[in-house]
Amino acid sequence: MIEQRRVLKTAIPGPKSQELHQRKLASVSTGVSTGLPIYVESGQDGILRDVDGNQLIDFGSGIAVTSVGNGNQRIIDAVQKQIADFTHTCFMVTPYEEYVEVCEELNKRTPGSHEKRTALFNSGAEAVENAVKVARHYTGKDAIVAFDHAYHGRTNLTLAMTAKNMPYKHKFGPFASELYRVPMAYPYRWPGGEKHCEAEAFSYITDQIHAQIGEENTAAVIIEPIQGEGGFIVPPPGFLPALAQWCRDHDILFIADEVQSGFCRSGDWFAVDHEEVVPDIIVTAKGIAGGMPLSGITGRADIMDTIHGGGLGGTYGGNPVACAAALASIETMEADDLAGRAREIEAILKGRLGELSEKYEQVGEVRGRGAMIAMELVEDRVTKAPAAALTGAINKACHERGLVTLTCGTLGNVFRFLPPLTISDDLLNEGMDILGEAFAASL
Repeated sequence: MIEQRRVLKTAIPGPKSQELHQRKLASVSTGVSTGLPIYVESGQDGILRDVDGNQLIDFGSGIAVTSVGNGNQRIIDAVQKQIADFTHTCFMVTPYEEYVEVCEELNKRTPGSHEKRTALFNSGAEAVENAVKVARHYTGKDAIVAFDHAYHGRTNLTLAMTAKNMPYKHKFGPFASELYRVPMAYPYRWPGGEKHCEAEAFSYITDQIHAQIGEENTAAVIIEPIQGEGGFIVPPPGFLPALAQWCRDHDILFIADEVQSGFCRSGDWFAVDHEEVVPDIIVTAKGIAGGMPLSGITGRADIMDTIHGGGLGGTYGGNPVACAAALASIETMEADDLAGRAREIEAILKGRLGELSEKYEQVGEVRGRGAMIAMELVEDRVTKAPAAALTGAINKACHERGLVTLTCGTLGNVFRFLPPLTISDDLLNEGMDILGEAFAASL
């Protein structure tokens, strides 16, 4: 057990972490960067302990992966049992019940009462690629529409849908074709502001698809209900339901990429639940399995069952150990009402960030839902010029004080807060205290 408190025994990073980092630099490709070079030895709930004995407050959850917290006993027990039983057969060779159980859970818990089918993979990017394959196969059409500020992965096809050049796309092209991007309904940065976004975004965006691509050529529209890497952008009320209905009206599949926003993170099991949007296909990963690599696509049965045998799969997809972890993770989310806990976290984070907003002109907007909250920093609130340098400075100051924080945003000026859903109120408030100290020290 790790006591749930921050402990700083050395400077951050400490000498043992620094030594390990030198080994990393000598052995790992420079393409694999590290935001905070403390080397973790153990973790539980809201605390990460490094090799120097420092205990840091975790506001990142491995980018929304360890939603049920490190050290979850249900997951430990399930994984240990599964490893003792067997670790791999490849489901396409000799199947096993755990894969089927995960698919049953996803079919039951994802939005919509219609009959569904699921296929399992390893990562969010792999699942997105397969969702695109399914959409094209089912519709017989080629074009896929994504949005500005989107992040869908690092593979060639998903990079074509990902908006940000550095560090994701730079010099990695050419990318897959027939993938198009349209403006995002981004209330804070929509010309004219939030009210204009609510009134104009849907018509403007669908007009762009009509004019530049054509509904008859469009297989699917894919959107993160709350954008992740792009800056935790929440579209205005009514936008997602209108977009989903427009897709239905034009025989276009509506794909919800819930890789980051799914599994209680947003205060609902899935972010689209907030407005009762039912996607044709939903993509899941990250928080699904408590840190084990697993992802899935769940869709209408009539869509998913059109794929020929062998058309979906992969050697490791739906690995039995990852499936065991997923079942334990889902059990924890339900038993401990982690969707409700996410809403409690939202109240604390938004309250404390609201205090910072009143104090500092550089806080342009606080947004998000559940335990998926963002703070966008600007030079001033009139021009809204992005304050990327200030964001980086505050992030560094948080790290030095023992708080694991993450930044994001196409413009590099957004803090994203993704604590484990099992974190205590005391650690949340201490983390916010540290953020306030870092803010003051960086101005």
